[in-house]
Parts: sequence; structure tokens; C-alpha cells
Amino acid sequence: MSEPKSILLVEDNPSDVELTRRALRKAHIANPLVVAEDGKEALDYLWGIGAHAGRDVSDLPALMLLDLKLPRISGLEVLRQARADPRTRRLPVVVLTTSREDQDIGAGYDLGSNSYIVKPVDFKQFAGAIAQLGLYWLLLNEAPPQVQPLGGD
Repeated sequence: MSEPKSILLVEDNPSDVELTRRALRKAHIANPLVVAEDGKEALDYLWGIGAHAGRDVSDLPALMLLDLKLPRISGLEVLRQARADPRTRRLPVVVLTTSREDQDIGAGYDLGSNSYIVKPVDFKQFAGAIAQLGLYWLLLNEAPPQVQPLGGD
């Protein structure tokens, strides 16, 4: 049996990172969690550049959980760039943020997010939301086929 695919969490708040780790453990989701603390690090991870140079970019995460309010490169810009690149265009992206603003929700969907979830404040509700995310995106959802690189075999 192969290793489970990772979950890429793009989140700059250490408390929210820890809450997400706890919620995944509580839901018995064994996928490795890769944390990018800002938008630039997320893109570097996806494309195997910068601090992530040499990473096998064909090994995409099963899911990206994306905060919108990030330093260096915003979550919306991460989403825009991920959807513009054929390698990451089909990567399932769930916006997981505190923003309930119609403008952010609309922009998230316009740029190609698969889902938009406002983070619950209460840990019990947050853990429930993460458990449902894991059940749906990691077990029930049929992942899209990976795009073959141009010029590849």
C-alpha cells in the first residue's frame, strides 16, 4: 500500500496550524501535513523551487487548505497562480479562512477554489469541519488525473 498523499496547509498563524494538526489527529486522518507559512512558500513547495528545490513536483498534495490573509503573497494570488499553471490547475483547493466578506468568497470561487469554508472559532466545531473535509476530499472525492508535463513521455 502506498503512502498517503500529503495535505498542504497554507497558514501563517501558528495557533491555527496547531489546531489543524490536532483536528486531523482527532479525525484519524493520517495524511502527512506540510505547512507553508506564507504564499511564497506555498508556491515554492508546489513548484519545487527556493527552499523546496529538488522536491518531486509530480507528487502533488491530495489537497491544499489555503488561508487568504497571508504575508508576502496573498492566498488569492496563490490560487490565481496555481490555477494558471497546468501542473497545479487541478489540485483540489479549499479556502479555509476567517473572512466572511462577499468579495473574498466571490474572488475565491472566481479564481477556481473548490470550496470556501469560514473557520469556526470553537475547537469542537473546527475539528468537526476538518473531519468532514478529510472524509470528503481524501476518501470520497475522486481526484482528477494528474496533468502530464509538456514534452514528457
